[in-house]
Amino acid sequence: MSRRTHKAKKKKWPWIVGILGILVLGIGVYLFMIYNSFSNALDEIHSPIDREKSEKRTEEVVFGEKDPFSVLLLGVDEREGDKGRSDTMVVMTVNPNDKSTKMVSIPRDTYTEIIGRGTMDKINHAYAFGGIEMSMATMENLLDIPIDYVVQVNMEGFKDIVDAVDGVEVNNALAFDEFAEGSIHLDGDEALSYVRMRKQDARGDFGRQDRQKEVLQAVIREGASASSLVNYKDIFNALGTNVRTNMSFDEMMEVQKNYRDAVGTVDQMIVEDGRGETINGIWYYMMNDAELAEIQETLKNHLNS
Repeated sequence: MSRRTHKAKKKKWPWIVGILGILVLGIGVYLFMIYNSFSNALDEIHSPIDREKSEKRTEEVVFGEKDPFSVLLLGVDEREGDKGRSDTMVVMTVNPNDKSTKMVSIPRDTYTEIIGRGTMDKINHAYAFGGIEMSMATMENLLDIPIDYVVQVNMEGFKDIVDAVDGVEVNNALAFDEFAEGSIHLDGDEALSYVRMRKQDARGDFGRQDRQKEVLQAVIREGASASSLVNYKDIFNALGTNVRTNMSFDEMMEVQKNYRDAVGTVDQMIVEDGRGETINGIWYYMMNDAELAEIQETLKNHLNS
């Protein structure tokens, strides 16, 4: 190798190091911006409730010890001038020890006692009467398990979340309105119409619940993809505006650290053996006692309670 060639190669390295340094710095600044926006969004999302733990627990859940825990997901249809009702009510139990999550959708017309009001009514009315805490207490009573955390999603603003991830792909099992059967792409407005329809579905609320879960899972999938990093500001803004939870930022980080494997296996339980009954001119869904008892026992065992 000549001396001239050796010198030429030596001169290239400072440029390469400089370019790498700029790239690393740029990536670092970008990740910091994402983290900072994420923290700000979570501060807005975090909404504490007026209790430290469920009355059905003797001790609080400790994420550091990998205690199983439960979450109530409320999809609330809030419109201007109306407090709204919980259109979607999904309970999830998470057990990191057997690396699994169980999920059950409770029909919104389920006839049950509204805790804190002392009346029997549709379970989705609990939110209209007493907000998040009455919904949690009523669901605890119905399923006879502690409800540790709640995530409330404003379904009217849910379209913003879908648009923030550039839409979602779903597999539509029933052709209706402008929605063809098969794989379809939905933007925010389309997704909202897709999850709200029930009159053209022979399965009624059950069909709608399946579509809601499908769109929610698609949003989570798209939000977790690398391509969504470029839209992080839109995503965090949409979440901050439309999602509320009593889980803190530190608790979310603990769940991500200690419970990651548990969300890989999701066992969905279906409520299907009940019947409709009209009382004083109002239609209610009556859960089957044996089916309800089986769901209660399954969730209790999953929570080790």
